[in-house]
Amino acid sequence: MSATLAERPTPAQDPAGRGGAAPRRRTRVLALPEARWAAAALALFLLALPLQLTGAPAWSWGPLYAAAYVTGGWEPAWAGLLALKEKTLDVDLLMIVAAIGAASIGQVMDGALLIVIFATSGALEALATARTADSVRGLLDLAPATATRLDGDGAERTVATEDLAVGDTILIRPGERVGADGRVADGASEVDQATITGEPLPVPKEAGDEVFAGTLNGTGALRVTVERDASDSVIARIVAMVEEASETKAPTQLFIEKVEQRYSVGIVVATLAVFAIPLGFGANLTDSLLRAMTFMIVASPCAVVLATMPPLLSAIANAGRHGVLVKSAVVMERLGQVDAVALDKTGTLTEGTPRVTDVRPLPGAGLSEDALLGLAAAAEHPSEHPLARAIVGAARERGLHLADARDFTSAPGVGVTAAVDGRTVAVGAPSRLLADPVEAEAADVVEADAADAVVAELEEGGRTAVLVRCDGRPVGVLGIADRLRPGAAATVAALTTLTGTAPALLTGDNPRAAARLADEDGITDVRAGLLPQDKVAAVREREAAGRRVLVVGDGVNDAPALAAAHTGVAMGRAGSDLALETADAVIVRDELATVPAVVALSRAARRLVIQNLVIAGVFISGLVVWDLVGHLPLPLGVLGHEGSTVIVGLNGLRLLREAAWRRAADVG
Repeated sequence: MSATLAERPTPAQDPAGRGGAAPRRRTRVLALPEARWAAAALALFLLALPLQLTGAPAWSWGPLYAAAYVTGGWEPAWAGLLALKEKTLDVDLLMIVAAIGAASIGQVMDGALLIVIFATSGALEALATARTADSVRGLLDLAPATATRLDGDGAERTVATEDLAVGDTILIRPGERVGADGRVADGASEVDQATITGEPLPVPKEAGDEVFAGTLNGTGALRVTVERDASDSVIARIVAMVEEASETKAPTQLFIEKVEQRYSVGIVVATLAVFAIPLGFGANLTDSLLRAMTFMIVASPCAVVLATMPPLLSAIANAGRHGVLVKSAVVMERLGQVDAVALDKTGTLTEGTPRVTDVRPLPGAGLSEDALLGLAAAAEHPSEHPLARAIVGAARERGLHLADARDFTSAPGVGVTAAVDGRTVAVGAPSRLLADPVEAEAADVVEADAADAVVAELEEGGRTAVLVRCDGRPVGVLGIADRLRPGAAATVAALTTLTGTAPALLTGDNPRAAARLADEDGITDVRAGLLPQDKVAAVREREAAGRRVLVVGDGVNDAPALAAAHTGVAMGRAGSDLALETADAVIVRDELATVPAVVALSRAARRLVIQNLVIAGVFISGLVVWDLVGHLPLPLGVLGHEGSTVIVGLNGLRLLREAAWRRAADVG
């Protein structure tokens, strides 16, 4: 943790400590040595291949292939030798030996292709690791590097946030990010804390309320008493949880890799035996060497590796065409293993943008729905508050003309007031506007009671209620809520069918809003008001019960759960950098219906992998028995080996077809 904190920007880098976008940390692809070596090997291979295929002399393409062997193969070869020093034999070293063996019998291009595939795979793994580390380190940039501390005499002093101590008082000006976890001592404002809780709307804050480092202050000024050190803030704990989950997550391997150690040792021992035993009985050295070389070629795991990879890579490509970025073949395999799902609310099941859902003029106000909405939108038009944008957007969708607003004022936590067509219009929180003693005298008691009833009805339904007053009298109430994504209920039903259990809803939003959404989606397991660590605990609780949990989320607050889960999927358009890098797969177009489809596609890929392993096993077994019992000519052995490779490769490519995605979508 200390190493991560040490990389926080210095005050000189961000002297104002403002809430602007955090600089994005992103490792360049070619900054990684693995990527540079893989790129060089690929370039050399692509130069040599057309020369060989067009019949150019061997001296023109032979050195290029040799260079490809060296540039792409030296790292896995060195890693394999180091593993061998630790008395471990891995398939990487075996692949290098197989590639060299292929070259020794004239199959230079096949060996070079194998080298390029392995080098590229290693580069992609290194890049994924580096990008994840980038996003984790960059998360701390959400918190400002400096804060305004108020000394005992009231003087303001700019200090680094890591120098703040528990008990210090800091000033948070409008538009600044909160510099430390603490409690409001004085002032009123609205704070956007979506990065921590995922709530779609800013939360009113006044004296006694808790605030978190990295959250964005609205239009009011706050004096906050620091209650936690920088290293113990919620945002720092999110970083720690992501790092811990990434380190302790069980190592993932493809199906065939689980037996690579025994397989590798077995082939080496068997090859030596095939060479040595005939020699012991007086066989010719050349014949024994040729038989052993043939055995190593036909028994090499090339066909087995290709039996595994083409279906998974084809599924990845097909999913990518339909807006799902699956980061590796391991992830594609794991997606099909999930048997439980946990969904975030805001930005995942919902669009993450507040919308006007109800326009309710009060009886006796003499206003139609359009007139009420037009008044509210005209008053809110100068405001930048998310609720104001929702109201103005609803009016524009209805094609309403917005009158000019004069004398506009805004009070944090209360609402706005403006003169519209000669009338004083106020729009804001019902609890504040109805409790205004001056206005309460002007308002009819019956109108106030009617407004209270509508407000209670809307809030009971999980909506945010906004009161509209005209010349001191309540004239209507607007209901605002985050809108459900199209097909969300169908997605929940499909995931229930695929996994055999209904998804759980894990959200930092309030229980009423979560319950309303769950009713619309058909979700019964609802956990609301969760902080990031609570989401991780909920995921680990299910995994401790033997479930393989798929988590779908989009925010910084979802990242620890995405890292801790068996498989994590992030929504791409509004997803935070940390969520996108931590997740194993990304829904690029935010089409929720693709989640069950890609799970079904993964299961189809797994079935093809098993089919291919059977085919490869039959070919390898047959060729090995032929070589050991009879006399298998080397060209025929190579032909049989390559033929099995082509068959399993073509079988795996079936998942590239559009029909494969349609079948997966139908199943999902």
